[in-house]
Amino acid sequence: MIVGSVVLLHVAGIWALQSGLLRRAAEVIVPAELLSEFIAPPAPKVEPPPPKPAPPPPKPAPQQVKAPKPAPMPVAIPDPTPAPNAPTGVTTPQPPAPPIAAPVAVEAPPPAPPAPPAPPKIELPSSDAAYLNNPKPSYPAISKRMGEQGKVILRVLIGTDGSPQKVEINKSSGFERLDRQAQEAVMRWRFVPGKRNGVPETMWNLVPVNFVLE
Repeated sequence: MIVGSVVLLHVAGIWALQSGLLRRAAEVIVPAELLSEFIAPPAPKVEPPPPKPAPPPPKPAPQQVKAPKPAPMPVAIPDPTPAPNAPTGVTTPQPPAPPIAAPVAVEAPPPAPPAPPAPPKIELPSSDAAYLNNPKPSYPAISKRMGEQGKVILRVLIGTDGSPQKVEINKSSGFERLDRQAQEAVMRWRFVPGKRNGVPETMWNLVPVNFVLE
């Protein structure tokens, strides 16, 4: 109905323009439009159906956040043609680190052996002391006439009191008379006894006896 009124209005406008009665036509047409609007029954209101409740949005799944990859480090490109008058350096290679030795258990040194005892101080018997007054052996007369002479070495065992206990021939003069005469003379001698660490001790001693013709 409204569309028809609009079309009628346009047609009336065109006719009014042609007939010169625009004003009048306008006054006649406007009430007709209003009349048509009042006469037109109101269109039934169609209420839209109530909107369905929207389902709750799904919970987003937890996403694993990946760490961003580090940006690549810039790489220096060596320039094969150094600038003139550029200082040149010498790179000394670093020496390798010394190897770490495995710990070694340090053993305690063995105890030092005990010092050996000092050797005993030995003093041999002597017959040269002036206070002993030992006489020289007498020269046998027959040996003088026969020209016998030589050196006899006697081995004498001397006691702690300085007296000879035993007299043996260690080396002969080559003449029995001279050897026997030497033994008899030494058996009557006196000696300074031998000592060990200052203590008198019985000891053997060699006693030479010389028979020389003058």
